[in-house]
This record gives sequence, C-alpha cells and structure tokens, in this order.
Amino acid sequence: MLYTGSMKIALVHDFLLRYGGAERVLTVLSEMYPQAPIFTLMFDEASMASHFSPERVITSSMQKWARWPGRLYRLFFADMPRAIEEFDFSGYDIVLSSSHSYAHGVLTPVKTKHIAYCHSPARYLWDYTHQYMEDHHYSWLSKFFIQRKMQYVREWDRLASDRPDFYIANSGAVAGRISKYYDRESDVIYPPVDVSRFSVSDASEDYFLIVSQLSPYKRVDLAVQLFSKLGKKLVIIGSGPQEAFLRQIAAPCVEILGSKDDAVVGEYMKYCRAVIFPGEDDFGIVPLEAMACGKPVLAFGAGGALETVVPGVTGELFGAATIESMEEGLARLILNKHLYKQRAIREHAEKFSRSVFEKKIRQFVKGVV
Repeated sequence: MLYTGSMKIALVHDFLLRYGGAERVLTVLSEMYPQAPIFTLMFDEASMASHFSPERVITSSMQKWARWPGRLYRLFFADMPRAIEEFDFSGYDIVLSSSHSYAHGVLTPVKTKHIAYCHSPARYLWDYTHQYMEDHHYSWLSKFFIQRKMQYVREWDRLASDRPDFYIANSGAVAGRISKYYDRESDVIYPPVDVSRFSVSDASEDYFLIVSQLSPYKRVDLAVQLFSKLGKKLVIIGSGPQEAFLRQIAAPCVEILGSKDDAVVGEYMKYCRAVIFPGEDDFGIVPLEAMACGKPVLAFGAGGALETVVPGVTGELFGAATIESMEEGLARLILNKHLYKQRAIREHAEKFSRSVFEKKIRQFVKGVV
C-alpha cells in the first residue's frame, strides 16, 4: 500500500493482456504511485511482466481464462461484472481505476474515494454494438445468445456507473459519452504522451505510415485500398484479426510489417512524410507521437482527433469514413505541406506530455481527499 501522507491508494485496470494505449496510461499511474497494488481481471505474465511487476498484480477468479489461446476469454464477458466485484478495498483511502469496460464497477467502502479514469464507456455495449456484431460475423444463433448477455452486462454497466465518486475522461469525446450513457459529469485529462521518446529530423523518406491495431473498427482497410489505388507507398506497423485480409487486398506499394517495438516505431515516424490515422479513437496517442516527431497527420475527423489535430497546422482531417473522403484529405495534406512547421507541430505535442498529465492527476487527487 502507498501512503500519500496518510493516504493508502490502490490501482485497478480491466485487463493486463496486451500493451496498448490504456496500459501506457496505467504505466504512468503505477510509476506515480510505485507502491500501489494493481488489481485486474486477468494478467498475462509472459507478455506483460516487463511492464508491470507480477508481485504488484492482484487478479480475479477470471485469471484461469487468461491462458486460453487467442481471445477466447471474451466468451465469458458476462461473468466479468461479478469478477470485478470480488476485490476487497477495505483499508484503502483512494481507488484509482483505469477503465474501458469493467474496472469502474469495483465495490468500495463508503469512506474510500473512487476516481475513475475512463478511456470510454464500453463501446461494444453502447455506441458500437451493432457494428461489433457485424464485424465479428456471428451466426444468428450466436447473435441471439450474445445479445441477451450484452443486455445483462449493459444493465450492470449502467448501474455500476454510479459507483465512482469522480470521473476523469481521457478526451472531450469520451466526456460526452460518459454524460450520455452514464449521466455523469467528468473532468478531461488527456493521456500522457512520452514526447521525450521521439525526435525531429529534417530528413524524410517517400512513405506514409500507419501504426495501429489491425481490427475492423480501426478502418486501416480504407487506407490500404486508397494507397493501393494511388500507388503511393504506405508502411503499416501493427497486427490484429484483420491482418490476413489486409495483406490480401494490399498492392505491392503497401508494406505490412506486423508488430514492432517502440524504437522501430520511433524511427519510422521520424522519417515518414506523414502519419495516417483512419479510424475513430477515444483519444488516439499515435497522432501525437507523430507530432512529437514534427510530422503532420491525416486523421478521420471524429473522436479524439478533433481535439489533437489542428487543420493547416499539425495536419488535416477528412470528414467521412470513405475512400473518396480520405483521398480528398490526402490531397490537401500534400498540397499544404508548406504549412506544417516541424517546431510548431512538436510544440503542440508537448502540450500533451507526461509531465502535464502527472501534474493534473496529482492536483485532481489532492483536490478530492
């Protein structure tokens, strides 16, 4: 337990199975509060121990499913509300949850302050439900049972949304969802971007770059189709369930590298012409990492990109999730290249730095205890 003065703090996170944007936020929180235990539904020690010490991690009864191949644990999503409620926070003064699905639903004593840092209300339960069912191509029978379970979890989620004492949203877009689905107010504190990990170079090579999980909702397929049509070089770093499909439709000018470590990603960002961000994200750290390299970004004009991409200064937005709209945005990006000043782009990224995040989180915690 961590004592902040006389305060004891615990951290909660949905899953520790893969290292993505939400886990980067948790990394910073865990370093801010280095003695706080981390409660999570499931922990994949083989892939996550390099980021989070196993000695700090406390798992739920769902842990037995973490070793299943692929993502079969998702079959038990209706059991996760019960599992997240197993944790006992007696003796803690503050619970700080990092939630995109279940962590905000922990049960805490009356005297314990629960601050929920919300990456988004679970999108598969709310605004993404119909697209989720379509993307996964379930049989009609599977859809019937899944939809019944989803209704149960949706009802639990709405009730559980009343449990935190305070909400922090990771973007204005997420704050809007918290208001709509949970009827709760929230403060916005943007996730930390490790700008120190990136550097600006005057040199650039003739390729555009995507760094993304390769899932349908990321809409990488739009970019693959567009760049294949135009014959312009596109490098894609990432892996996921849509990878095989993307390789099938990609022309030779599109290179899919799979997953790469941070150092390799940083080098590709440093020397690309621009970064393409084709999907709607709750916040989207990748565009700001590109900006930390002084590179402009072409992003779909929705979600967090509306709060980070400044048209004509740090990149461009395209308005519809279509090849035609993206092509028009790419044309503007190329035409306006003289407008994008590397130093100005880098300075914009620094407004979202880790030090800014840490300062705001500490101020928030201090203000509620």
